[in-house]
Parts: sequence; C-alpha cells; structure tokens
Amino acid sequence: MTSLIQKYNIPGPRYTSYPTVPYWDADGISMHQWINTLKKSFQESNATEGISLYIHLPFCESLCTFCACHKRITKQHSVEAPYIKMLLKEWKMYCDVLEDKPRIKEIHLGGGTPTFFSAEHLEILINGIFEIAEKADDFEFSFEGHPNFTTKEQLETLYNLGFKRNSFGIQDYDPTVQKAIHRVQDFETVKRVTEDSRAIGYDSVSHDLIFGLPFQNEDSIRDTIKKTVALKPDRIAYYSYAHVPWIKGNGQRGFKEEDLPKDAEKRHLYELGKQLFFDAGYVEIGMDHFALPTDSMHIAMTKNQLHRNFMGYTSGKTQLMIGLGVSSISDSWYSFAQNEKHLDDYYARIEAGELPIFKGHLLSEKDLIIRKHILNIMCNLETSWKDAGMHIEELPLILEHLKEMEADGLLHISDDSLKVNEEGRMFIRNICMAFDLKLLESKPETRIFSMTI
Repeated sequence: MTSLIQKYNIPGPRYTSYPTVPYWDADGISMHQWINTLKKSFQESNATEGISLYIHLPFCESLCTFCACHKRITKQHSVEAPYIKMLLKEWKMYCDVLEDKPRIKEIHLGGGTPTFFSAEHLEILINGIFEIAEKADDFEFSFEGHPNFTTKEQLETLYNLGFKRNSFGIQDYDPTVQKAIHRVQDFETVKRVTEDSRAIGYDSVSHDLIFGLPFQNEDSIRDTIKKTVALKPDRIAYYSYAHVPWIKGNGQRGFKEEDLPKDAEKRHLYELGKQLFFDAGYVEIGMDHFALPTDSMHIAMTKNQLHRNFMGYTSGKTQLMIGLGVSSISDSWYSFAQNEKHLDDYYARIEAGELPIFKGHLLSEKDLIIRKHILNIMCNLETSWKDAGMHIEELPLILEHLKEMEADGLLHISDDSLKVNEEGRMFIRNICMAFDLKLLESKPETRIFSMTI
C-alpha cells in the first residue's frame, strides 16, 4: 500500500464540481447565460424537488491557519447587520428573476463562522428569506458552528427556524496542534454545544476533523478520535488537510512544511482514524465522511440518493442551488456562477442593483455527461455507460488511463461499467481525474490543487 500511496499521491481536485473552478471557461459566463440557465433549472425542478440555498457568512474573530475558505477576520460585530441587509437584497433580486415563489428544500449556512452572527441577526436573515419563499415539505436546514462562538440562544433560535442539523469544526484536540493552527478549543466546550444541540432536538450533529495537520501523530489522532466518539456525533467528516499556501498566502504559513505529516505517515493517520470509526459503529460514506447507520446520509447512500455539490456531500439532491453572499458559488446544473470574492466589490454590485457574479462556466453536453460520471463515482463508487446518453467519444481514452489502476487492484472495469474496489476508496480522486478531460487536455503548469492522499 505504501508504494501505491507514493505512486498516486499527486495534486488533484476534490470534485465538488465538474469542471473544477480552475478549468472554467476563460471567457466566463454572461449574465444573460446565467439567468437563462437559472430560469430553465428553476422551471424544471422547483415544483417537484425545490431548490437549495448556500449562504456564505464570511466573518471570523480569529484566523485559523489550516483554513482555505474565503473569510474576513474581525472582532467588530457591527458588520453583521449591513451584511445581512445585502444578502436579503441579493435574494430579492433572484426572486424577481425567478418570478414564481421558490420552494426551499435545503439551506446551509457556511463560512467563515456562521455563529459569529447573533441569534437576533440570524433570525432576521432566515425570516427575510421566507418573506418571499416557502419551505418544501421535506426541507433540511443545516449550519456550521465554531464551538467557542456558539451559544445556546443561537442553537435554540436556529432550531425554531427549522434547522435540524449542525456541524462543528473540531479539527484536533491536541494542544500543540491547536496552537499551530490557531484553533484553541477544549473538549468541554465541544461537549457543551453537542449536548445542548441534542437537548434542543437537533436530528443530526456532525463533527469535522482534519488529518495531516502540523505536529499530528498517531497518539494525538487516537486521543482526538477517542474524545470524538465519546460524544457520538451522528456524522464525522475526516478531511485531508489541503495545504495550499500558494493560493491562500500567509493564512497557511503559521508553521513549517517539515511540521506536516508526509505521504505514508499522513495516510496512516487516515487509515487509523477510519478503523477507529468502524470500531465505534460508523459507516464510511463516499470520501472523507462517516455516519452512524441511523443518520440520513447513510440511509441516502443505501438508496443511491447521495449527492455532492459545493457544500460537499448531502443526503438530498436539488438540481438548482443558489449561492448568496461574498464568494458563494451557484449551480443551475447547466452552469456555475461565482460571486465577487471581495466584500467591497460584493457590496458595490448589490448597491448597483446587479447580481454580484464575477465569473462562471456554461457546461457543454460533454461536460454534463462527465459531471454525471464523476458524481456517480464520488457518491456511489461506480458508474456506467450502458445508457447511450452516458457515452462520450473519449471513453476509450479514459478507460485506457484507468487500466493501470485496475492492474493495481483499485477498480474493476466491465464492458459497460466501472466499480471502485475497497482498496480504491482512498484513491477516488485519482480515479475521477481519469474522467477529467479538462485536466487531461491542459495539465496545469503550476500547482493549483492539494495532494490527493
């Protein structure tokens, strides 16, 4: 296994989209194209499955040096009200474009630190959304929280607004690791927000952990996971640390390269964690995720209903996802559109009465087919081209690229399908890369992705 890790540990995408953001068309997408595909998707799906909202709340009180998200560091909570005002203006513009009332199936509050915002302002935001929208019958609302900045009042307010699932960024409990990543929080704080969530009535509580952080070792991972499973979160995300300082600048330079676990050592931390999760009764979901058998994400996986988008894995699928807020990405299925990344630019576009899109991609027919294959592999660990609509002319080339992985025991290819073997799960990003024609056609001259292992 060590030789396979060395062989396949190369830079590669995480495939929360296809094409991946660096390979969106250089000319981007026009506002006319974005609105046309938005309306098309809305008309096709709103009445049946509803739509999803991703709302980006970018503010954090302190900088975590492992983070690659778009955020604004401030302790000034006076930023809350103006930002919510802009979010609701943006939402009103979308509703004016869509004309019919949206039925919202999913809302996810991401960040940044969504629980940077007060309970009062979170209530203003969600009530403002539903002044011009309605909830789908099977809605599922979720939010991310920083344990140090999550109060019982926030938990109760969001629960009463319809949020039944939350996730808390834990990362690691080791004091040395916490100091290096500038994310110091003790076990008792995490225990408090987890137990408060359960007492209030949340259906699912998730803890996010990261392996590959500076100074992590086998003992620290064992201790972190022992503490985690003691609280029995319904879901656990066990992410590989994405070290991308060439993208995020000084935000990921709070430690030295030699402080990071390397290659096989890093992968050992994952395999150790995975076994400890199995021992505690968790089931592996897709890539980097584990859930209790009773959780909706595991149930969705057993029914082949697992979905993946810019929010990661989700137990419910909607064709249309609208992203609100600075840097948010929207997905109409037929196209992607990303908002302005800088707060001042985002505000200026909203004040001018414009949807704050600054780049995007219009998917071709071939893009859509490849997207389906990659989604199938990421969610179901298999894909098929038995249906003529799933066939592209480059398929023989793709299968040729996969022959070596098949010889290495990572997958099995039949006449009309591909299935990932258990040994291949850790290399799922590499398998998807064989389908990534954009990547194959134009390999980057500089490093733009984190390592796959």
